[in-house]
Amino acid sequence: MSQTKSTFKTLASINVKDKIEKKGRFDYLSWAYAWAIVKDKYTDANRKVYESEHTGLNYFTDGNTAYVKVGVTLGGIEHIDYLPIMNHQNKSVKIESLTSFDVNKSIQRSMVKAIAMHGLGLSLWAGEDLVDISEARPPVKKASKPTLKKTHKDWNNCVSYVKDNKNIGFSQLIQNLESRYLIPTAIKKELGQYV
Repeated sequence: MSQTKSTFKTLASINVKDKIEKKGRFDYLSWAYAWAIVKDKYTDANRKVYESEHTGLNYFTDGNTAYVKVGVTLGGIEHIDYLPIMNHQNKSVKIESLTSFDVNKSIQRSMVKAIAMHGLGLSLWAGEDLVDISEARPPVKKASKPTLKKTHKDWNNCVSYVKDNKNIGFSQLIQNLESRYLIPTAIKKELGQYV
């Protein structure tokens, strides 16, 4: 089990963003890039293209359309992907229009998806730039800015800041102070007296 987690974390931590190819409106990770990374990290990696027992062909059909079945084994664990054979618009190809090129292209795409189940490029299917595989952590609360009031401990410092820097203009002074404080309108007016 720890081997699986380690393999997944290793592959999921690889940023493939700069290797993404765009075809039409779809994003793809090159099968050659995906396979090269996997083989570099795991020399025992293996791909299996399944064949139909009935036809002996490297695709399966329901009589109307077809799909491929590809498995990728890493560290003794196989992940299998099933992918419809599709055209450039990601629509299923009718069996009578099917070509060997369509089948080959689907096998390569299916292999990339099987690799993604091991972690590499999984973010493509998650719709995110990166997949967060870190251990569950409680959410970090952002410290909210304090509201500036005349009774606030920094009030006198803020007044001095406004007086000493009035040459930069009131709006810039307020903008600078708002990076540290929430400033109600009444307090802005009060600070305006010192410009």
